[in-house]
Amino acid sequence: MMTLIKMITGIYVRVSSEEQVKHGFSIRAQIEKLTTYAKLKGWIIYDVYEDKGISGKSIEERPAIKRLISDIEKGKVNNVLVFKIDRLTRSVKNLIELIDLFQKYNCEFNSLTESIDTSSATGRMFLKIIGIFAEFERENIVERTKVGFERKVKEGYTLAARVPSYGYDKMHGEKIQVINPQEAIIVKEIFDLFVDKNLSCLEIAKTLNERGIPTKENSTWYTRTVKNVLTNCNYIGNVRYAIKDKDRNFETKGLHEPIISKELYMEAQDIISKMKKKNYTKRPLEEHYFLNFLVCEKCGGKFVTHGSYNKLQDGTTKVIGSYRCTNYIKKKCDCVSISHRKVEKAFMQYISNIENFNIKNEIKISDEKLLKVDAIASYEKQLEKLRDKEQEIVSLFVCEKFNYEEYINMKNTIQKEISNITKQLESLNAKEEEEKTKIKQEDISKSLNENWALLTPTERRQFLTKFVDKIYLRIEERTPIITSIQFYDC
Repeated sequence: MMTLIKMITGIYVRVSSEEQVKHGFSIRAQIEKLTTYAKLKGWIIYDVYEDKGISGKSIEERPAIKRLISDIEKGKVNNVLVFKIDRLTRSVKNLIELIDLFQKYNCEFNSLTESIDTSSATGRMFLKIIGIFAEFERENIVERTKVGFERKVKEGYTLAARVPSYGYDKMHGEKIQVINPQEAIIVKEIFDLFVDKNLSCLEIAKTLNERGIPTKENSTWYTRTVKNVLTNCNYIGNVRYAIKDKDRNFETKGLHEPIISKELYMEAQDIISKMKKKNYTKRPLEEHYFLNFLVCEKCGGKFVTHGSYNKLQDGTTKVIGSYRCTNYIKKKCDCVSISHRKVEKAFMQYISNIENFNIKNEIKISDEKLLKVDAIASYEKQLEKLRDKEQEIVSLFVCEKFNYEEYINMKNTIQKEISNITKQLESLNAKEEEEKTKIKQEDISKSLNENWALLTPTERRQFLTKFVDKIYLRIEERTPIITSIQFYDC
């Protein structure tokens, strides 16, 4: 003889203050209807769990539902009855977690309004369908929000709602940021100190703090805050979107007025990009501008500065700036020290002897373009297939060909593949743009030959920082010979 399981029911009711005013979803009305329904079904009501005036977005802030979960885990309740699914939660993630909890502890779930009874196959399937559509709607809301933000930026508006960039003000209700004259002066000074005076971000921060100049939020300047100014495209009249997301990040022309020129801004970006590759433990003296660039061809060690002291006839001492291999100090290399003046001479000798840089890549340009076209076509076909597959698994899930966990795993796998292929496509397009803007290395050598003697030591260091990665040096009979210069791909 079959034993009937007693349905010990926990009635859960919730209403937020706003809903009660708008729709009249009172706690009392919910309890009355649910109690009547439970009695008609012959269910035993264990307790009524009430969350008054609380939103359904999160479970953590609702004491009644937490108590209900605890009673389910203790085996006191094996059936949950709600007026409507959104009374339980408005979060699809929380809904799935709760349904999994109910299944784990053999607890049934019933919704009066949607006529859902998970004790039947039809009820379980209907709940899954609701979950899919709820998830779909939530993703649509997120996408619509992103599209709205992207459109706003593309139209030239900044998304800075609370605090605009230093140098600008944005009054409440206004869409376009306007220049703050006092702060704009400081912005120009920061770029001038960094690009023209060769000061580091730390030195600029110290200078501003010593003068008592606060940040936008009336705080202290740090290396990071100075760098944020130097890398902010707002100052050339542009606006940006999703700066922390490489896949979605872009910048476009804004509706506000610029503070600095595009040329000055791009100079700062060039210097910053080289700084990422060269982290100086010690800032070089102005006359030692080859420091951190010279590399010993014999052992691969870097050259460091070294002072030679010569006593003159008048009794005074003259310090001659020199370089020596760091491995010589460690007794791992016999490369002797060499004066800065001789290195300078060897550098100019090397540059003057360069007729043309052999750029082998130019021969392969047409082949590379054909390969790119084929790669792009292949990636686009793969994307199309993956999107079709994504639609297919939704249909199979609705038909209960697999469970929710399997559906989520398959969906995540496909989305990951789509993301990877999208990145590859963007990378191909980015490389093409990069090639269009490359500066030929023979142009750099020509510029060095024509202008090096006219530059100050500070300007020479700036030139090296911008264009040169390494200078390989060999010393023969106390004479330095530069064997090669490794330039950046500009």
